Amino acid sequence: MLSADIISILASRGANITIPKLCSVKSSNLTGGTCPVTDANIFEKIVNTSKLLEACNSVDPLKECCRPVCQPAILDAALRISLRESTFGDSNIVKEPATTDVLSDCKGVVYSWLSRKLSSDAANTAFRILSACKVNKVCPLEFNQPSEVINACRDLAAPNPSCCSSLNTYIMRIQKEMLITNRQAIICATLFGSMLQKGGVMTDIYELCDVDLKDFSLQAYGQQGCLLRSWPSDVVVDNTTGYSFTCDLSDNVAAPWPSSSSISSLSLCAPEMSLPALPTLEASTNPGAFC
Repeated sequence: MLSADIISILASRGANITIPKLCSVKSSNLTGGTCPVTDANIFEKIVNTSKLLEACNSVDPLKECCRPVCQPAILDAALRISLRESTFGDSNIVKEPATTDVLSDCKGVVYSWLSRKLSSDAANTAFRILSACKVNKVCPLEFNQPSEVINACRDLAAPNPSCCSSLNTYIMRIQKEMLITNRQAIICATLFGSMLQKGGVMTDIYELCDVDLKDFSLQAYGQQGCLLRSWPSDVVVDNTTGYSFTCDLSDNVAAPWPSSSSISSLSLCAPEMSLPALPTLEASTNPGAFC
């Protein structure tokens, strides 16, 4: 199927006809692109498909982003097929390490293979979780140097109209950038707070000026902030109301002020916990040990 055919189908279902300008739709996106393996039989000879299916058949939404299982399996499969010499090339040529573009295209081949082998529900769930892991890793907003906020809020111990006005003006500018998820908002608030701390603002001005997480996302009607859920959800198309989507219902949460000027350790993953070692036989028989 040609890209023009796909665009025509999408447009007939309500999509914008300017899709080619908004997205990089190329013929290579609809095939294997630069990946040397696109044939399913060859793919299954190179990749340990049993291991791949086991890793991605049931993706844990709580663990995958922090202790991934499916993601490294996909990467391993993509690496293996990316290192295979193209069937159109000279078999005597030594294969060079795969480039980023080739590896990316090969990941697409792995996703395509998985989508055919997994059930529709399993594939839908797995791909949404993997998408959420990727999207929620970083803050997508661009922060300019907040000099005015720093000058107005430095050495502040009580609410100050000048400080809060400067802070709100700055936040209003970044609100126009995009909709973000609830997890992205946590990272963005921490990142911006860290920038302020490095400039000398040590007081939690989020609390003093009533800044919520939703304030970092695009505003509806200029007043109501909307945070998208961390899990990707469907956009509903209605002929009467147009496009609609669900906002996070728990978006009225105060923005977290960073506990340190450094965010190098910022992570939404819980630290690994280890249980204490079981007592040894020697310890249990020691007269001085308590039972």
